[in-house]
Amino acid sequence: MRILLFILLYPLYLRAHSLEDFPHKDSNFDYHFTLVAAAPTPIEPSKTGVDKKEFIANLFKKNPRVFVTFDNDYLWVGSDGLPDHPMMIGITNWQQQVPIPQPYRGTNLWRIPLKSTVAKSPSYLKGHFLRGAIAVAVNGVPIFNPQNNRGEISKDIGELDQWGGHCGRADDYHYHVIPLHLQSVVGPNLPVAFALDGYPVYGETEPDGSKLQKLDTCGGHDDPKFGYHYHGLTKSPYTFTGFHGVVTEKDGQVDPQPRATSFRPATSPLPGATITDFTILGANHYKLSYTLNGEKRFISYSITESEAKFEYNNGKAGITSETYSPRENGGAGKSDNRPDHKNPPR
Repeated sequence: MRILLFILLYPLYLRAHSLEDFPHKDSNFDYHFTLVAAAPTPIEPSKTGVDKKEFIANLFKKNPRVFVTFDNDYLWVGSDGLPDHPMMIGITNWQQQVPIPQPYRGTNLWRIPLKSTVAKSPSYLKGHFLRGAIAVAVNGVPIFNPQNNRGEISKDIGELDQWGGHCGRADDYHYHVIPLHLQSVVGPNLPVAFALDGYPVYGETEPDGSKLQKLDTCGGHDDPKFGYHYHGLTKSPYTFTGFHGVVTEKDGQVDPQPRATSFRPATSPLPGATITDFTILGANHYKLSYTLNGEKRFISYSITESEAKFEYNNGKAGITSETYSPRENGGAGKSDNRPDHKNPPR
């Protein structure tokens, strides 16, 4: 019997020990994700007895920089808001923001309902929720409305990088698309994000790997096996289009949600600029390179909790330096009186 079990399990052992690191696209960037073997069929906690809290938490824990905890009603997600892939490269419509770590920790956490409540009528995204996040990706990065705060589809006007993200007015990195590239991290049969109404967001196939079925007006649908869920798409509008579940809109965003922290005043567009590179120079030390009308330029900056030091290489115009202090009310979001999870369980 032992010999038979060995013969049956040995191929699985080999597969588990032959997984490669998530492929690097920039050798200067610090990666943490590793590929994991996708289950042949997706795990649906409500159908298998798997605890839903642990099911969702384990998806976020694939990124060691993301931490999670939960109570009876919510999963709380903390991170520094930065992904484990390069950022900003390829943006051609840039407002001179750069990515800085965000304090999504302590009482300033993302909140995902463990028990979604179907809304009496959907809350659609078009013209609404133009500030703040509508979902959180499993790498801890928030996902915003596909429209920017002027109502334009960000991806269609060159505002986003190769991964579907950019920085807001608080220098906070976020996506404006569902990050489908995360399917190579979590596996093709598992969610890549969770909407702030609690429903999971899958890619362009159904959770069982079958062809995408017809979507409702929210960009999701119900399934007798996997329950209600949304889908991300590679075509406009790139995210789900409305909340099937109950959410509260306040000041143009889902309320509550954590607040981003900024150092610099909001910056203005720089016509003619194209971002060409982003590198990590050291602990909380970054460099963003760009061209402006064919001239190479860069911004080098380092961040601590008490200050941000920026060096601006303006090409022929020379180099300037600035030091900034944290700004109050620098970003979207508003914290509620939630429990302090400074040291949440891992």
